[in-house]
Amino acid sequence: MRALICQFVIAFVFLGLGGWALFTPQSVIDLALMPEYREDSFVLSFTMACFGSQAVMFGIMALVTRWSSRAFATFAVVLIPFFVFNCYFHYEVPVLTSIGMLDFAGNLIMFITCLVGWHAARKDEQGIGGIVRL
Repeated sequence: MRALICQFVIAFVFLGLGGWALFTPQSVIDLALMPEYREDSFVLSFTMACFGSQAVMFGIMALVTRWSSRAFATFAVVLIPFFVFNCYFHYEVPVLTSIGMLDFAGNLIMFITCLVGWHAARKDEQGIGGIVRL
């Protein structure tokens, strides 16, 4: 049950931030990007909405599938480059504002949740016939 709750937390991060980008892309652009990188163009709004729609789609999938310990571990590893991205584009090339670093916060929440979910799923898997599957 705890692993399933972890999936839901991950899903809600995707649904929240992705929904924001999907339904109000200009708001994300205005609040999350530094002024010199903001554009009031259709292409940028369209791109942001596309990004949001993919995040919403993944959030929905996280709600309707059941993750194994391997899925949690894989997702935790896959998140690591996003931390590098966030730090680079906030500190080295300041594209992201402090509000834009909500992405970093979301990634951190999901990473920690992956670790908790991995542990919980492993315990669940060990309880089924004593077999551990990664």
